[in-house]
Amino acid sequence: MQSKFNTSPEDGLLTGKLVHLALPVRWSLVGETRGAVETACTYDIHPRGARLLSGRDLNIGDLVMIERGRSKALCQVVWSADPASPLRGQFTVRCVDSVKSPWDEELRQIEEQYQPVILDGPRGASRAFSRPDANRRRRPRFYVEGQAEVVGGGQRVDGEVQQISECGARIASSETLTPGTDFRMMLNMFDVSVAVKARVKYLVDNLGMGVEFQEIRRGDTPLLSYVLSRLRGRRVEEFPRVEVVTESLVAV
Repeated sequence: MQSKFNTSPEDGLLTGKLVHLALPVRWSLVGETRGAVETACTYDIHPRGARLLSGRDLNIGDLVMIERGRSKALCQVVWSADPASPLRGQFTVRCVDSVKSPWDEELRQIEEQYQPVILDGPRGASRAFSRPDANRRRRPRFYVEGQAEVVGGGQRVDGEVQQISECGARIASSETLTPGTDFRMMLNMFDVSVAVKARVKYLVDNLGMGVEFQEIRRGDTPLLSYVLSRLRGRRVEEFPRVEVVTESLVAV
């Protein structure tokens, strides 16, 4: 089943299987004189594109030839990071022809990897394998407008992201999962996509749910930090008090 929130090439987001992997590649702008070849390193790879890091600025809509070994693919730039943001130098390309991407073999061999969302200290950033006793409830929460695709409990639910923090979110949806359900969720906010494994903590009048992040896809922590940095002026003073579900959890 396809989600209505699957993105078009103009959105700049690559949803679905996305693997955090650094691979050296060469690229050149289509139409430029021969010899204008640049080097870059992939940050994430996707069946139909990749996010890369390079020292040269690119514009959305640019056509580039990506080469790795003997493989090459014609791609279009669909997202370029703000030079003033922590993501500067990064850009996303989407393959525009039917040939295989230069990293197909790696995608077949590697599954998406996740790492625990554990917070270090009362005001520190999310870190893997840090203090397990950090108080998640005191993390600042922010209003946000985004889209969510939830898969869990045998259901696929589309919704809207209303509030978010380093360790959880509030999702508005006409369909909800049972409190205690573990699930996978793709969050599309601003111009980036973040994948997490989460757990339903409570329901909001059967019109939404509060969720707690358990794991975040490897490589997505800087993207979540980028989103939060753009929301500093939208802080939520306090989430409503809720009763934590303690019954046995149903694993997806």
